[in-house]
Amino acid sequence: MSPFQWFIRRFSMFDLAVMALMSALGIATKPVIVPLAHIITGPLYIPGGVIAGGFYMMWIVLGTAIVHKKGAGTLIGLVQAILMLVLGVYGTHGALSLITYSLPGLAVDLAMLMAGKWAYEMAGLFLAGIMANLTGTFLSSLVFFRLPLIPLLLSLSAASLSGGLGGIIAFQMTRQLIKFEEGGGNEK
Repeated sequence: MSPFQWFIRRFSMFDLAVMALMSALGIATKPVIVPLAHIITGPLYIPGGVIAGGFYMMWIVLGTAIVHKKGAGTLIGLVQAILMLVLGVYGTHGALSLITYSLPGLAVDLAMLMAGKWAYEMAGLFLAGIMANLTGTFLSSLVFFRLPLIPLLLSLSAASLSGGLGGIIAFQMTRQLIKFEEGGGNEK
């Protein structure tokens, strides 16, 4: 059995479907969110993906929280990278998409590992969102934008805030999904 087969067999068909859905949602929301973020970031000379990233990286965090298995974030990021290459969707970085989209997923998995028993609590998902967006922002800044130090630091600060907010939203969505699964619906 190859290492990839061993890795994939850890996930159920439901897990794989959820991860594919989260990958697709991350790709689908990017062209909507980035232009809106440009309204805020344009005058500050910050790339729009810095602020928007927290909200489309949220799907990686949410998928990892739903699946609840190690490696889910990495697999979601890898599927997003492949989707970007195959579909040639908005904002593609060409072959570098394999790196710029896969590593934020790996960062989510590392954040969940670092968070330990709090990985699936608000603090863990907050950290995962920060790590994902910081990774994506740093890679894009390094490879494509080559920002000077001050705009880079401003970008990374904004990315931390945006990523953290995306992690909190992912936590709230996960909590709501758990309520529905338990049959609680919208009841408090």
